Amino acid sequence: MTIKIKTKNGNIGIDNDVIASIVGGAAIENPGVIGMASRAAFRDGVNQILNRENYGRGVVVHQTDDGLGVDVHIVVQYGNRLNDISQSVQKKVKYNLDRFLGVSVAEVNVIVQGVRTSD
Repeated sequence: MTIKIKTKNGNIGIDNDVIASIVGGAAIENPGVIGMASRAAFRDGVNQILNRENYGRGVVVHQTDDGLGVDVHIVVQYGNRLNDISQSVQKKVKYNLDRFLGVSVAEVNVIVQGVRTSD
């Protein structure tokens, strides 16, 4: 699926892989986030942490009436407040998508897929 943006000069199509890379990069920059998790944890392995090339498997992008919707699946470090980490991820993802793509983000849903106790 491609997100379509209409401008006065024509249409712009942005592929979900591009959005997933921006979202994944923004998510792992937050303190307490170890990495991205696969949204299909049982099929891919519960403890698998995705690398940069596989961020698309941990991000779901959908269009809503109000703008763009994003689901972010993350793995966090034990001992951190999940609420604080989730809010930080939401703010950073919204900021980066607005800064890099200029799209309005209606919702950023953070799904904590796992908690890692040690490396």
